[in-house]
Amino acid sequence: MNFFIEYSIVGIASGGIYALIALGIIVIFKSSKTFNFAMGEMMMLSAYFFYAATVTYSLGLVAGFCVALAGSIAIALLIERVAIRPMLGRPFIAVVMVTFGIGSIIRGVVGMVWGPNDLQIPAILSRSPVMLGDIFIPGKTARAFAIAVVIVVGLIAYLRYSRAGVALRAAAADAITAYSMGIDVRRIIAFTWIIAAITGCISGVLMANVNTLTPHLGMVALNVLAVVILGGMNSIGGVLIAGFIIGWLEAVTGLMLGTEYREITPYILALMVLLVRPTGLFGTKEIERI
Repeated sequence: MNFFIEYSIVGIASGGIYALIALGIIVIFKSSKTFNFAMGEMMMLSAYFFYAATVTYSLGLVAGFCVALAGSIAIALLIERVAIRPMLGRPFIAVVMVTFGIGSIIRGVVGMVWGPNDLQIPAILSRSPVMLGDIFIPGKTARAFAIAVVIVVGLIAYLRYSRAGVALRAAAADAITAYSMGIDVRRIIAFTWIIAAITGCISGVLMANVNTLTPHLGMVALNVLAVVILGGMNSIGGVLIAGFIIGWLEAVTGLMLGTEYREITPYILALMVLLVRPTGLFGTKEIERI
């Protein structure tokens, strides 16, 4: 029984990081109806920025993270300005293919600069385990979970109560009306890409610290798709609960059925939910007036 509980807690902890990545995807989608399939590669590139700053150039952990964060924001704004903004108003699938292409470019650049081998970044999380009675929780996983959840909750609160968050919801509800009310929708869209860069940088460094740094690190974003679908494409708060559910389901499936099933069961659950609630567990149906 303790074994099952340990796996469940580790899975939920992984789900906290999934929620952090999913938050970056959803805020972009809410502002511009753009689904960013390059989110995983942006996250992976941020971790490589951190590696270059701390290992290659021997900067400290704090300075290295600041460099990684600045680099991530710069790349995100470049993508938004050069590739995404000219595509606004185009068919949805066209914008999606642009983000696919951006992800491929990032993977190729990372492979050329850092090579295909796994790399080890400096430890930012303690390895000492966390004990809940007789239940063992890996130290890095527990601390990464705590950091991810605090940041997700903080960002959700910021987007809920700040003026920027109100402007984001206004732009998401009706861009034309938001323009007429003096809201610069283009700035709001750029702001959401900055949020995505921040969540991607933090989650990338955490994931690379818990595991290893590899060009395939961005593939974890495929698991996040199930989180986004399950929580609802227009629900910022729903990603946290959906992340916990998907993380727990992956861990339990891997324990009970084998690792070959853990990748597909989240999508099976998401499909079953969509058959009952097409907007996801926490999403709301958008009504358009004609």
